[in-house]
Parts: sequence; structure tokens; C-alpha cells
Amino acid sequence: MQRRYQTLVQQQFSAAQPVAAGLRPVPGATQTFAATQAAWRFYKNPTVALNQLAHPLLQRARTALAYHTRSYALVLHDWSLLHYNGHHARQDRIALSQKTDLGYTLQSALLISDRDGSPLAPVFQGLEAADGVHSSQSGCVEPPLSRLDALAPVMAFIGQLGWDKTPVHLIDAEADSVGHFRHWHRAGYRFLVRADGVNHVQHRGQDRSLEQVRQILRQQRRFRKARWVDFEGRRVRQWVAQATVTLVRPARLGRQGQRTKLRGEPLTLRLVVTELRDSKGNVPACWFLLTNVSAGVDAATIALWYYWRWEIESYYKLLKGAGLQLEHWQQETADAVARRLLVASMACVLVWQLACSRAPAAAALRTFLVRLSGRQMRRGCAFTLPALLAGLWVYLTMRAALEHYDLLAIERNLDEILTEPRDETPGEVFV
Repeated sequence: MQRRYQTLVQQQFSAAQPVAAGLRPVPGATQTFAATQAAWRFYKNPTVALNQLAHPLLQRARTALAYHTRSYALVLHDWSLLHYNGHHARQDRIALSQKTDLGYTLQSALLISDRDGSPLAPVFQGLEAADGVHSSQSGCVEPPLSRLDALAPVMAFIGQLGWDKTPVHLIDAEADSVGHFRHWHRAGYRFLVRADGVNHVQHRGQDRSLEQVRQILRQQRRFRKARWVDFEGRRVRQWVAQATVTLVRPARLGRQGQRTKLRGEPLTLRLVVTELRDSKGNVPACWFLLTNVSAGVDAATIALWYYWRWEIESYYKLLKGAGLQLEHWQQETADAVARRLLVASMACVLVWQLACSRAPAAAALRTFLVRLSGRQMRRGCAFTLPALLAGLWVYLTMRAALEHYDLLAIERNLDEILTEPRDETPGEVFV
């Protein structure tokens, strides 16, 4: 089973196409149909649970924490809709954005480095289908929860892994919920969440919106230059200011139209306001970041951590359109998709490891793989993750061919065929 797992990981290096999103066995003694059957048996094997397939990813995360992080384990949380509208054989699809939009919902937690934001390993995958959530945490199908309610069990699971670095959970604006903030803070979880500027807080004894706090910080000239960053294809400067605020508003429970208010204790948090300013002083983006991370981490670092949150979007892009074509896989159940997803994630981990390596030979190896991939890089870009993925596949294919075939004999046969004289009929034209 371990050998089969390693083989399946290698097969995921192939940068797939929508019309051919299945596995591609490397050249060897195994026939394509036999490799497909072996993969099918592996994904259907009841003795291989999701938490077992997640174990190599968790091992990689633990190793990476020791070598690629300083003080904190940054964990990015996000969701992605997997659309399978044309896959009618899947009977366990659920409605996504509308009744006619069918597929699964993927929840992921991705560990990144607090040094440079490089992705290290996915530490949780949950695939919601009609029968429940296929979870890599327990290996079982669990009852579905709302997106925000599903975060606390994942945070608890990560806290039980025994890491020697403090986890900090980074979540986008959809997690802006005062009730969940209070619950996470009581449980001892460290979080960093982007908030909505219209929400109200207590600031210096006054009830103000976050946008009003920002204007006060501007008037007091509290913003400081942090760094240059890339934003939507252009270079902008990041400016940062911070304040201490207290959340006193009640939490709202239930769905829209059926919500009830639940009062809770005041919660004091750090507000880090980040403005992205271009060379003309325009502000194309402004982020209001709420966190309970201690003041030992300065505001500029908090802003940088959130800037790295886009790494999980790059992970989804690699899984979907830019690499593995997840939404075109032909597995007919959510359980089989979840199993293959964990195998494919290990292929992503190996590509990330190659991409962030500072070993002396790493740059030359990346250049070699990009050339093998046949991909064109834009000026100033040495490599992309999809190019490394495709280059690794070509390398594995080439290595397997050298091991199983006599290339000199193949060249002789090819020369013989190409130089073989042909009878030309009158009027026949060869191009």
C-alpha cells in the first residue's frame, strides 16, 4: 500500500487537461488500464481511511515547522466550491451557489512559513457532500456544520498535534463574527481575521466604526511605511497603523431573518489597519485586521501575515485550473475524490518544497524542470508552480523510459521508418 501510494503521488505530477484529467502512469511494464485499475482499488479500499492518507501531510508539516518557521505556525483557512454540474453519475452532489449548481464544498487549512509565507503542507481537508463531510481529521463522514462553526473543531485538531510553535489562524472577512471571536479567544486559539469597516467597536471610550477609527489614525499621522508589495499586478507600498479596540456588541445567532442576539463579555483586540498606496497616493485596498496575537508581534508583521493569506488561493488554483484539474476528475463519489485529493496534495507539497528550496542546486534544477515543461515564463519570472509540476512529470517519464526501454533500438527503428522509401503516385504531393 505504501508503494502504491508513492506511485499515485508521482502520477499526480502530470499537469492535467480538462479533457484528460485522469492519472497518467509513467512508462514502464505496467499497462495504462492496469494502472487505472490499481488506482481505483486504492481509492475504494475500505482499510485506507482519510486520516491515514493525511498522515504523510501532517508529518511533512511537523518537519517543515522545525526548518522553515521561526516562532509561529501560520494556518490559512478557506473554502472552495467544486463544480461538477456535468458529472451526473455522482449521486452525492449538493447544491452550491444555486439549486442547479451541483458539486462539493472543500474546506482546507494550509500551513505556511512565518518567515516568507511559503506554503508548507495542507493540515486539514474536509469535503462536504450529500452524506456529510468527508474529513481528513477523523477519517469518518461527519455531520455538516456552518462554515464558521466548522472552524473551531479544526482549530482544536491543530492544537492537539503537539506542535512546538504557536498556531495562528488566518481567515478572510467571512469569519468576521463577534460570537466566534469570543469562543475562539476563550478556547485559547490565536486568530487574525479581516473585518468589515462598517462594524462598530469601542475605541477610547467612544462607539466608532472601524472606518472612523482609521480616519482618526490618519489624522494623528499614526500610519507608518512597512514595505513594497505586489497587488493586482502592480507595486504598491504598504502602510500600517494599529489601535486597541473592544468588541461589546451582541452576537447574532441563526440565519438571516431568524437571528437572535446573544450578549457576551467585552473582548479587547488589536486592530491593525493596512492601506495599500500607489505612487500617486491612491488607496486601492484597505484591510481592517482584528487579532488577539500578543503585542510582541508588531503591526507590520501582522499586516504581512495577512498579505500571505493569498497562498491558499494559489493552492486552490494549482488543484483546479492551473494544474491538476480537480473539477474534471472522474471519481464518482465524494469519498474517492477526497482520497485522491489527499494524494494530489502530497504532490503539491513536493513542488512547494522544490520551489522554496535555497539549496545550491535548487535554482539549476528549477530551470531544468521549466525547460522540460515547455512552458513560457514572463520576463522576470524564473518559474511557476504549474511549470514545475509539469517539468517533474516529464522528468519522471523520461527516467522511467530510460529504465524500461532500449532507446538506441527505438532510434534505429524510428530512423528506419522515417527513411523508408515510399511509392509516389502521379500527382501526389507530400508536405
